[in-house]
Amino acid sequence: MREQLERQQSWLYLGFICLGLTLGLVAPLLASSLEQLLWPLLGILLYATFTQIPLLHIKQSVTDKRFMAALLIGNFIIIPALLGALVLSLLVLGLPLHPPVMAGVLLVLLMPCTDWFITFTHLGKGDAARAVAATPVLLIMQMVALPAYLWLFLGGEWFQLTLSAGLFSAFTGVILLPLGLAWLTELTAQRYHAVERATDQLGYLPVPLLALVVLVIAATQVNSVLALSHVLMQVVLIFVGYLVVAAFIGKVLGRLFKLPATSARTLAFSFSTRNSFVMLPIALTLPNGWQAAVVVIVFQSLVELFGMVAFIRWVPSRLIPSRL
Repeated sequence: MREQLERQQSWLYLGFICLGLTLGLVAPLLASSLEQLLWPLLGILLYATFTQIPLLHIKQSVTDKRFMAALLIGNFIIIPALLGALVLSLLVLGLPLHPPVMAGVLLVLLMPCTDWFITFTHLGKGDAARAVAATPVLLIMQMVALPAYLWLFLGGEWFQLTLSAGLFSAFTGVILLPLGLAWLTELTAQRYHAVERATDQLGYLPVPLLALVVLVIAATQVNSVLALSHVLMQVVLIFVGYLVVAAFIGKVLGRLFKLPATSARTLAFSFSTRNSFVMLPIALTLPNGWQAAVVVIVFQSLVELFGMVAFIRWVPSRLIPSRL
């Protein structure tokens, strides 16, 4: 049932977004009252997600040095450089995006996914075991790299803008606290089978919880969505183009590091999927006028999910077949 739920999640999220938009238009007062549910939902969502990551097995995750080197180089060097080239290209062509929109694009594309990329790696005939083993390293690395990348890409003034009590509270309460609780849960699960079974059951929660999160965001941000409809048509080209380029980076690095096809597919899925869960709390703390970043991040997640539906067939059959 869990795998079936994950297979159909793209349509589930689309339906909940449409429901949220309708609710925001028809009953704006009710929609605005839902906003107070957003932060608790995000906290529970991230906790449920983090409990599925083997946080106590970081040492085991670095045993395949070639794979880990390719994974980290791609996610934390090549892809940020690619995004830098994108920003420069838009400026040179005279097509700069509105700052909040560009902030959303960069926020959501900078950091690698640590949750559903495992599912799509499995469905796309990659090495799910290596994907699971790599997630703690990816999570820790992005926590360290994120502040530096935000300063590098969005500038010192923007970075100062985000250094607020709201951001600190969001990062501590919605990211660090769930991460710490997930670590304690995993530690306890090693001693008590009942906790281990309960942790396994938490794996059913991320999809329905994220559906509720996007519903609340759509309902409360409906005016931003309508105002950004023309901009979303521009960024969809960026997001689709990113998916294709990222997949090819996985193929190239797989060849350079002489990895088996299953490991190369895992690279392709890691580079293509982004960590919107972690970015949402950060975007939600932005001041008035910057809320477009939230809409862009949710929109990218939807584009990515439909892209993954295509990728689970295209990557193993055409892009990275059994013989590289």
